[in-house]
Amino acid sequence: MGKPHKRNIAENRKARHNYFIEDTYEAGMVLLGTEVKSLRGGRANLKDSYARIVNGEVFVYQMHIGPYPFAYYNNHEPLRTRKLLLHKSEIKKLYGKVNEKGFSLIPLRLYFVNGKVKMTIALARGKRKYDKRHTIRQRDEKREMDRARKEYR
Repeated sequence: MGKPHKRNIAENRKARHNYFIEDTYEAGMVLLGTEVKSLRGGRANLKDSYARIVNGEVFVYQMHIGPYPFAYYNNHEPLRTRKLLLHKSEIKKLYGKVNEKGFSLIPLRLYFVNGKVKMTIALARGKRKYDKRHTIRQRDEKREMDRARKEYR
């Protein structure tokens, strides 16, 4: 078999700015038909979304999937809570880490893999204001170094 085909739907661009990413996991999702059709049209937003572990199951909250425009009466709720599908061992590992101080589960990407919707969630620790400034300073210094290196050549 060939390499699985991945097609991006949505990305949480602010996540890497606001969090230190410790580890990432790929999870399947339990979705309704109108949600999948809406996702095929790229109508998703991960901006303020987060995940939690409840009774040994992982759920994602505040993920917006726009209503499917061609559904007549049986459309989905855009901000409903959706279940993520992970292996039990992964959930146990995540549960242990999330109960430690400062760790959160943050959705990073939403994409299709061979027709199935998958989500990359990250085990992340929140950045403080000075951490964000430090990251920005490092990025600017790297950019200046690259620019100087390019001019030298």
